[in-house]
Amino acid sequence: MSEEDPASPRPVSSWLDETRDSYDSEASGYRDEVQGILDRLPHLRAHLRLFAELIDRTADGPVADIGCGPGYATGFLGDLGLDAFGIDLSPAMLEIARRDHPGIRFEAGTMTDLDLEDEALSGLIAFWSTIHIPDHSMPGVFDEFHRVLRAGGSALIGFHVGDGVTHSSSGDTRRPISLDTHLRRMPTVSGWLRAAGFAVGSRISYRNLNFVSEREEL
Repeated sequence: MSEEDPASPRPVSSWLDETRDSYDSEASGYRDEVQGILDRLPHLRAHLRLFAELIDRTADGPVADIGCGPGYATGFLGDLGLDAFGIDLSPAMLEIARRDHPGIRFEAGTMTDLDLEDEALSGLIAFWSTIHIPDHSMPGVFDEFHRVLRAGGSALIGFHVGDGVTHSSSGDTRRPISLDTHLRRMPTVSGWLRAAGFAVGSRISYRNLNFVSEREEL
């Protein structure tokens, strides 16, 4: 990957199409990369279990995994007893998710314009799925998250911490792709969330793949 300066705002359709096409191309390779990730990384399992504990089970509303990819987190939440379903931009990813998790519903959609009623969800996660959204579109994405989440609902947002944008022109399978990944600082993301109406309960960062953690209660 090579670093580049963030470009001026591009039409939503442009980077959405590039993201969809890239993940369609890399769907099988990405699925292989994340296969068993929750078995290898107990901290991720713990976050999902905590999220499930925070969901009000008496509320008559499902939980959405937005940007679900091959559905590994959706399936885990379903195994925990949540009424979980997945939303993803990539038809190829959805095909894998439906094959790997036949008992769970998966839908095509984009987090920039969710096809959900207001306050439809008891909870939502975006597990490293906002990293391809340009900065100028992030406030609108979090507005959408807040719109579809019921009062008192819980959200779990994962992202890469850092500065700048990296561009990938080939994926794990060496097929050509065009994918920007945006690194962000916690105060920036927290600010967007608060502006959308969320209360930020805690922030946890990991310094490396061994998951040495730094936790900040807010």
